[in-house]
Formats: sequence, structure tokens, C-alpha cells
Amino acid sequence: MKHVAVLAVVGVVAGCASVPYENPDDPWESYNRTMFSINESVDKAVMKPLAKSYNVVAPLPVKTGVSNFFGNLGDVWIGANNLMQGKGHDGFSDLGRVLINSTLGIFGVFDIATEMGIEKHDEDFGQTLAVWGVPQGPYFVVPFFGPRTLRGAGALPVDWVGSSFAQLSDVAARNATTGLKLVDQRYRLLGAERAVEQGSLDKYAYTRDFYLQRRRYEIYDGNPPRERFDDGAMLDLQPNGLAMVEADEMASNSLKFALVQPVR
Repeated sequence: MKHVAVLAVVGVVAGCASVPYENPDDPWESYNRTMFSINESVDKAVMKPLAKSYNVVAPLPVKTGVSNFFGNLGDVWIGANNLMQGKGHDGFSDLGRVLINSTLGIFGVFDIATEMGIEKHDEDFGQTLAVWGVPQGPYFVVPFFGPRTLRGAGALPVDWVGSSFAQLSDVAARNATTGLKLVDQRYRLLGAERAVEQGSLDKYAYTRDFYLQRRRYEIYDGNPPRERFDDGAMLDLQPNGLAMVEADEMASNSLKFALVQPVR
């Protein structure tokens, strides 16, 4: 709920901006807006109805267990990426989570590791490429998969294989499990989606700006460096709350907000 509340606040601020600006990270905006609309149409026709039906039909313990199960499997790939990034402590912590949840948590249905205070991380191959020095590239909306950067789009096939059931030999089991995973992911976005739609006049621009800021925060593990804007204002991305720029003139077109982490 705290994530949703902060999303709503930033959406209102973004929607009230009186002067639009071109984002240098989005040189392919014309294509991206078109693909964003196509993805939205597919989502409204297929994934959103499935997610809503799943939300209504499945009891809360079942939905929690399904999310925990896929989260436990995802920790294997998260741990591998932490190790590839040279973060041995986090990597072995992730693998420890898998061991605990796969045994005491009954194949990951119960998240015992979190209850024991073992932190859950969020890493993928796109972040690993960033640590290895691969440039971010432009913002890019991938068909059906949504917001990415060019670097993230290139990493997508590796992430798909590493964190999914693509390696299962039984086609029916692979398709059913992958479908359930996608429905579970879409179900967990229902609340955030309402906040975005109600709080932003330009859903595309809001989604893009939020994704880029959030992605930067993830790559730097919650401690991104300060950014300097053309007007001399400094944006200090802190791990808690909303980071606000101190500008000489507090006009709507010079006040910049960035969503970093929900207020604690």
C-alpha cells in the first residue's frame, strides 16, 4: 500500500506539470508510444481480465503461496546475478533463501527466509550488464514485455531462460507454469495500475520516467549518485521517500521529482 500511495503522489505531480519536456533517454518516443498503446490493448483484452478473474477466484492463501513459489524459484537467478556482479555475500544469501524456503517453506510455498530476517534482493541480467559496464542505451518499449532500456531488452532472453521454466521438456507443463507465472505477476500489479491511471494525465510519460528512475535506483543498489541538471539544481536520490530538487525558482517547470523508495 505504501508503494501505491507514493505512486499516486508522484503521478499527481507529473500530471500537473504545465510545460512538457523532451526526455533525452527517449529518442524513439514515436515508436515507443505506439508500442505502449499496443501493449495496453493486449493487456486490456487478455492479461488484465485473467488477473482480475484470478484475484476473484483464488483464495488469498493460494495467491500468496503461488507468489512465494515463483519468488523462491526467482531467487536462484537473483543469486546467480549477484555472484556474477561480484556481490558474494548477497549471492550466497539468496541461495540460502532458496535452501530454507525449499525445505522449511515446503517448495517455496511459505516464505520462511523473510520471516527469519534474510533479505530478498531483486537482480537480473540487465543489472549485471550495467555492473559490467554495458551502456544503458535509449528507452525502449518491448512488444508484450513493456518498458526496458536497450540494454535491458538485450538481456531479456537471458533473463527469460534463467528465471523461467523454458528449460522444462514437457511442453504442456512448461506452458501452464509460465502462464500461471504471468497471471500472478499481472495480478500483483492491479493496485499500482489504478494509482497510475488516476494520478497521471500522460500515462506513457509517467511510466517511462518512473521506470528509468526506479531502474537507476536498482542498478546502484539503492544509492545512486547525485544528478546535476542544466539549471544547476542537484537531485539527491536518497533511499527513503521522495527526492526533491532545490531550484532557484520553484516553478512547476523547474521542480523535478523522482520516485525512489516508499516513505517509511
